[in-house]
Amino acid sequence: MSKDTHAMPETRTWREIPQEVRPRAMSREGRRRVAMRATRATLGALVVVLLSWGAWEMAAVLRESPGSMPSEAKSDRVRSLVLVTDGVLDQNWLARILAIPADATLMGLDLNQLRSRVLGDAQVGSAAIARNFPDKLTVRISERSPVVRMMAQAGNGSPIMLLVARDGVAFAGSGFDPAMVATLPWLDGVRLARSGGSFVPISGMRAVSDLLASAKLEAEGLYRTWQVISMARLASDGEIEVRTRDGMTVIFGTREDYLRQIARLDLLVDDSTDPTRPLREVNLALGSQVPVAYGRAAPTLAEPPVNTANPGSAKPIIAYPAFSSLHVDSHHEL
Repeated sequence: MSKDTHAMPETRTWREIPQEVRPRAMSREGRRRVAMRATRATLGALVVVLLSWGAWEMAAVLRESPGSMPSEAKSDRVRSLVLVTDGVLDQNWLARILAIPADATLMGLDLNQLRSRVLGDAQVGSAAIARNFPDKLTVRISERSPVVRMMAQAGNGSPIMLLVARDGVAFAGSGFDPAMVATLPWLDGVRLARSGGSFVPISGMRAVSDLLASAKLEAEGLYRTWQVISMARLASDGEIEVRTRDGMTVIFGTREDYLRQIARLDLLVDDSTDPTRPLREVNLALGSQVPVAYGRAAPTLAEPPVNTANPGSAKPIIAYPAFSSLHVDSHHEL
């Protein structure tokens, strides 16, 4: 059979591809979208891993109990008590307050109950307790500091001395230096009320504390002579009465800056140089108009005490300038 001489030769043609369907390089915006999708996927996977790990840890904690602890952990008794404080309480106080049995294990302790015991002492303002394995219990406390002292008596019982902090909480006090306590003024003109096993905080003590702090900071010489602080007229008249060791009575007002009043008192005391007419009463609660009463000098030891009334009942008025030339730092932080 002969070849077909009329067969068409094989031909190839090129077809023009439209420009809009040709592959193009990825734009900057496209690359950004791809990167963002990859980042979101990575973060999502990371979140899943973290959640799974957290759930596993929580389940492990929930499974832990004294009955499921290893035998060596259950046998670890409390061998060490650590006290961290900003005050004066010590390890002996802590051991007495906690009263942990000798055979108690660290995991067998009720931390909430122990914290309640610590806070049962009103000298403690705040407390936190933590286990430190294998055998250590750490107690961190913040203590109240006394600003005054007072004598309190319940019914026919014997009077007891209490310390009073800035927030008005009264407490027996433990660990304080007796010499420091002896420098505190006595508090008068208040009545204590009980609530459960503790005293209700004394209202108005912050005003008294601010006065004492200002005096101790700016005129310590005057502060050391203050013997009794009376709050009898604080609620009704906004006045705090101070009685000094040498028999002078000073009335401060809570409506005016204490530093100005202390500066006026300091000037008065410095100007009172006549030993036969000592200052007996100064009322600083009326602003720059200061009523002052003078008394008679105290008798010497060679003379018997004489109970006489003040010779002068009239109270002279001493007017003071507006302290334009006197620097008073009223922005000092106490």
